[in-house]
Amino acid sequence: MSKHHKCLIIGSGPAGYTAAIYAARANMAPVMYMGLQPGGQLTITSDVENFPGYPDGIMGPEMMEDLKKQATRFGTDIRYGIATKVDFSGHPHKITIDETVELTADAVIIATGASARWLGLPSEARLNGSGVSACAVCDGFFYRGQEVAIVGAGDTAAEEATYLANLASKVTMIVRKSEMKASKIMQKRVLDNPKIEVLFNTATDEILGEHAVEGVRVKNLLTHETREIALTGFFVAIGHDPNSKIFQPYLHHDEQGYLKTLPGTSKTNVDGVFACGDVQDFTYRQAVTAAGTGCMAALDAERYLATMGLH
Repeated sequence: MSKHHKCLIIGSGPAGYTAAIYAARANMAPVMYMGLQPGGQLTITSDVENFPGYPDGIMGPEMMEDLKKQATRFGTDIRYGIATKVDFSGHPHKITIDETVELTADAVIIATGASARWLGLPSEARLNGSGVSACAVCDGFFYRGQEVAIVGAGDTAAEEATYLANLASKVTMIVRKSEMKASKIMQKRVLDNPKIEVLFNTATDEILGEHAVEGVRVKNLLTHETREIALTGFFVAIGHDPNSKIFQPYLHHDEQGYLKTLPGTSKTNVDGVFACGDVQDFTYRQAVTAAGTGCMAALDAERYLATMGLH
């Protein structure tokens, strides 16, 4: 088995699979390593109703399986494995898989995504996808006319609380401190919204329900009193962490770790290394935008290989 590849794709969500489809169709013989969470964040999402082309919606894992089949059909070599180390200091680029397999590649497409931060409660993990979600824009629609809670205090949490208030009958916002971290304009929007109740100095004690979310038990951090609130949806908005750690010594990134790309492209500061999907997108974080940047990465990689006389 050849250890040198023309095009290596790291990660397998909508961005990675779309990059693979385009790269394979362009005869770039892409090899993909699926990473820690094959299929990405959508594999922990139940119904996906906002991806174009699925009028009746589709289950997240099923959609990822469809994308995988499409990438395989055009000749992508899809493998299990996690990139554990890279060396982008020269050409070709060096990548280590599972700490033992050493590869080189002319073009590398990074599609490692981001991971939502969770509270760490066992009930949160158990009910993930059954009322617990880390994406209000993805899943808010399912709670139309119902009562929901959202935990978080930053701009994203405030934005998502406002978004949920357009759909849900009531939104309870759980904030650990005595004030929000969100910008003043976002705070005002939340506090002025009659459908949003903000509980300051409050922590989530437990998410209630056996098979689906039925409520939440919250604890006042000043009085230590607990109380239960009946609801059907629980949203976590305490941030995401891009899966970019191994690339950071070589690639430009922001203070949160999101990889920086040349505006309007998927190009990083290293020639022949491209980034797409949530590892470089802290703004939209949607499956459809990830797929779009996956397409860009494959086209950018194809042009790069042609310019270098490698394709």
